[in-house]
Amino acid sequence: MPTLTDRVAVVTGSTSGIGRGIARHFASLGAAVVIHGTNKAHGETLVADIRSAGGRAVFIGANLLDADDCLAIIREAAREFGRIDILVNNAADISRGNVESVPLALWDRILAVNLRAPFILIQAAIPHMRAQGGGSILNVGSVNAYIGEPKLCPYAVSKGGLMTLTKNAAAYLNQYRIRVNQLNVGWTLTEGEHRVKLLEGRGENWVEDAVRTRPFGRLLAPQDIAYAAAYFASDESACITGTVMDLEQYPVGAPPNW
Repeated sequence: MPTLTDRVAVVTGSTSGIGRGIARHFASLGAAVVIHGTNKAHGETLVADIRSAGGRAVFIGANLLDADDCLAIIREAAREFGRIDILVNNAADISRGNVESVPLALWDRILAVNLRAPFILIQAAIPHMRAQGGGSILNVGSVNAYIGEPKLCPYAVSKGGLMTLTKNAAAYLNQYRIRVNQLNVGWTLTEGEHRVKLLEGRGENWVEDAVRTRPFGRLLAPQDIAYAAAYFASDESACITGTVMDLEQYPVGAPPNW
């Protein structure tokens, strides 16, 4: 099992869903975790849970649409813990929109949260990681990065751009022993996904229908993503950078219909 003892990890969008799963798992492996989100109550609850289990955590509220807020996450994390070893760009806007009808304002918002904010955070983290002799940056993408459902046009484009940013940054930052990798996540059961499916009219029992399309009889869970994230954050992947790992139950490009 990987260890993150004495590491400091910043995980954006970690008050719920996949980000919360990653933060909890990192804390269990010994990392001090910076919890980020816009819901202060949820963030402070998670911090309290981690601390009650003997871990270290702090909550930083920030709006990723604001460049100064992005910079503040890194600044406050370094001030709190003295270093930054791991940056997980997990937060994302999953709003729907197709290429014909998506409003420009929504397009701009999704690209700002899903692509511009990770760039700002990466750039801000570089000096800290350089000074420490290295670090690990992990971008949480989506299997939609390759084409994406038509209703997810701006989201899919943002994740495709994130994939290119991952590889481009990895090619440059290896000179500082800063690694940059990406997880392209498939269909994962989170409270956010449940809300979206209800808004789409799938009904309260949509999960029962969904799992029938999955070869392993369930959707992915945040813990599945957390296990992979821990590998890329730890020294177990010490020489691996620029990698995009698809986490899904079928080969990308051949999804079942639902």
